[in-house]
Amino acid sequence: MAAYRSTARTPEPPAAVVRAAIYTRKSTSAGLEQDFNSLDAQRDACEGYIRSQAHAGWRVVPEAYDDGGFTGANIERPAFQRLLADAEAGRIDVVVVHRVDRLSRSLLDFASVMDRFARHGVAFVSVTQNFSTANAMGRLTLNMLMSFAEFEREMICERTRDKIAASRRRGKWTGGRLPYGYGVRDRKLVVNRVEALVVREAFDVYLATRSILGVVRALTEKGWAPRAQTARRKGWRVDHVLRMLKNPLYGGLIASGGELHEAEHEALVPRETWERVQALLGARHDDSKPETRTRNTGYLLVGLLRCGSCGAALTPATARAHGKRYRYYTCGTRAKQGRNACPSRPLPAQALEDFVVDRIREATTGPAGRALAADVVAAIRAKVDREREDLAVERRGLPARIAGAAAEKARLARNLQRTRNDASRAALEDQIGHLADEQAAREQRLAAIDARLAMLDAAKVEADWIAAALRDFGSLWEAMTPENRVRLVRAVVDRVEVDEETGTIEAHLVSLAGNGGGRQGVFAGVAG
Repeated sequence: MAAYRSTARTPEPPAAVVRAAIYTRKSTSAGLEQDFNSLDAQRDACEGYIRSQAHAGWRVVPEAYDDGGFTGANIERPAFQRLLADAEAGRIDVVVVHRVDRLSRSLLDFASVMDRFARHGVAFVSVTQNFSTANAMGRLTLNMLMSFAEFEREMICERTRDKIAASRRRGKWTGGRLPYGYGVRDRKLVVNRVEALVVREAFDVYLATRSILGVVRALTEKGWAPRAQTARRKGWRVDHVLRMLKNPLYGGLIASGGELHEAEHEALVPRETWERVQALLGARHDDSKPETRTRNTGYLLVGLLRCGSCGAALTPATARAHGKRYRYYTCGTRAKQGRNACPSRPLPAQALEDFVVDRIREATTGPAGRALAADVVAAIRAKVDREREDLAVERRGLPARIAGAAAEKARLARNLQRTRNDASRAALEDQIGHLADEQAAREQRLAAIDARLAMLDAAKVEADWIAAALRDFGSLWEAMTPENRVRLVRAVVDRVEVDEETGTIEAHLVSLAGNGGGRQGVFAGVAG
């Protein structure tokens, strides 16, 4: 018997149901009382489109989302909010509207809503404009619209920064850290009468003594304390006083773009007093005062010296007496907090530097010098590897933080566009400005890290130069420039500890620092 083969086609499985929600809106309530109004016409058109997609499983959800008498300039509409909530709850697969402007008249709001739909897998269709995110062409159009929306957000941020700069040029305080001596009321600086006394005392004492430490001692002795809790525990420091004396707000000025403008708030000191203090502060870097610091590259041990009494770094300074110029190193604790904070006295720079150079010369003499060169090169390469790893770790997190600041800035820009309250708009503008500064700082740090990583690629050349210099240290040292001397010493010496009480100097070389050893010698008279 011949086999019988059926020619009947296997029925295709039914398409999965696509839940379609219709959203309608009319800006005014006029005409809504009619039997067939604008909302009904929009719904009819949308239902017709959904019926045309019945083969794909499209079905109208029973819930009605109709906003009659609500503007499209914002998304604060009751039916629209219910639509968003249902979409995020997974009760809707596609949103259908008569025209795009029924959803929103704001490009920023539209882009935000599309982003929320995309995150929850909800498609969007505009019936009369052939716009649908359910197909590739619609998604391309959406991406173009969102690019324009991002451009608009950036423009809002730029306008906000320009507005902040313009406000500063008009003398208005635009927020940030509240300066000592002031409070804030109605977004304006008002004088804090108690703290204002401290500020005026600082200016008067500095004009009388011309000493930052003198101001620190005067404020401490009178029992006044900084505002911040952490600073309150540690007391006044040189950096606190310097920031106070340099702050143009106290002279009735406000800075913007590197320029000073007349401020609208009350000054705490007369303008002439503030300008006299700035003139004195600008002259602090001459050689006429013992407390004057210097950036002279001739200071061989910058960053290497440690105080044996308190552990702080010894920093370079210079003084002139009896027509002669003297170089020395002084304890950082003593320089910042006064002589009572650390008993260590200033130490002569030349004697300390000669001692360290002699130790290096001894270490590089004979076969031991070759071993030292090898150890130093290995230590430099290990240090470079550690720095490279640390920079890579920091860099890894920066793009996400930059993107986070940009996203938060964009969110605030959208809120700014919807906000009508002047106080709320001002607060949002401040936040956007601060986020823009934060984003710029992180972008600059990212660029700096990339530049530093590129510089580390030259570390092998540096290591080879150091090895050659150490092998012939005795003859090369005298011929080196001051910059190259500093470069070589910083590569060889890990740290130098000076104990004034015992009169000892302990120089730890890089090659031995890893084993806990060090080259030790005694220089008579260092403590004297």
